[in-house]
Amino acid sequence: MVAAMSTHFEQRLYPAVDAADRESCRPDFAVALYPGHLAVPERDFALNPEIRVTSRTPPTFLLHAEDDPVDPVENSLVYYSALRKASVPAEMHVYTNGGHAFALRPTESPITGWPQLVEMWLRTIGMVTR
Repeated sequence: MVAAMSTHFEQRLYPAVDAADRESCRPDFAVALYPGHLAVPERDFALNPEIRVTSRTPPTFLLHAEDDPVDPVENSLVYYSALRKASVPAEMHVYTNGGHAFALRPTESPITGWPQLVEMWLRTIGMVTR
């Protein structure tokens, strides 16, 4: 969902009804936790052709666990690679353990500290200040 919204913002999907609808649909940044459907296993984990990364794709933070049983880490890896090729600022963190859908739930895994990483990254790209 995050990658789709980050790469398909040019065309509005409904008619404009007020001034707010004249604003850009492009997100200012994206945070993708354990993303799926970005790598196509049948194509040796190539980027899903529905996802078109361009230089206008917003800066993106990616987080994944290698032991994710639902969405393989290749989804983040291939998307990160595409972002770099398009010169889009991106940060990626891959942890050995964490599984899938860890969200904000505290666990014994170091992946639990990811919200602080996102906060630091948002400062780095100028989205938030202290």
